Amino acid sequence: MPAPANLAYFEQTILVHLDAAYNLARWLTGDDAAAEDAVQEASINALRAFGSLTGPNPKAWFMAVVRNQCIDALRAGKRHAVQDAYDDELHGGMPDGGALAGAALVPVSETPETIAMRASDARQVHAAIAALPLEFREAIVLRELEELSYKEISAITGVPIGTVMSRISRGRDLLASLLHGAGRKVKS
Repeated sequence: MPAPANLAYFEQTILVHLDAAYNLARWLTGDDAAAEDAVQEASINALRAFGSLTGPNPKAWFMAVVRNQCIDALRAGKRHAVQDAYDDELHGGMPDGGALAGAALVPVSETPETIAMRASDARQVHAAIAALPLEFREAIVLRELEELSYKEISAITGVPIGTVMSRISRGRDLLASLLHGAGRKVKS
């Protein structure tokens, strides 16, 4: 069992990134349950290997552990069948994902039509990201959704920064192409 001081430091430096870890795992595995399992296993592995923390920062190190866990799970065939859980934001609920109390946060200018259009746009973007090949999806999620630097993404994926930049560029181009093909107007 780790010393209490080390455990507290682990919680302060690593476990604060659980949301980002789950987000990455969800995009890589395509499944909520598999993502939860991967993050749980990665957290255990990270705690065991915490003394060997390397990389540009603790978040990048932990995200690399999560990524490796996801890749291992996919390779081992542990991937569950993809099942999309109902998500209010994606399936036409309130754009803030909130209940009635959250409705007050919607600007007065929002009409049911604009809310429906935004939900439709969100579904199209999510579907387009999910349709990207894994290496491009991973780069786009880490850069655009998690807002990590090229250096951090390079450390997480284990590829040179130039390759990261190329994957992000190609991923953006593919994403724009997919969205344009879906009838969505994409700004250049």
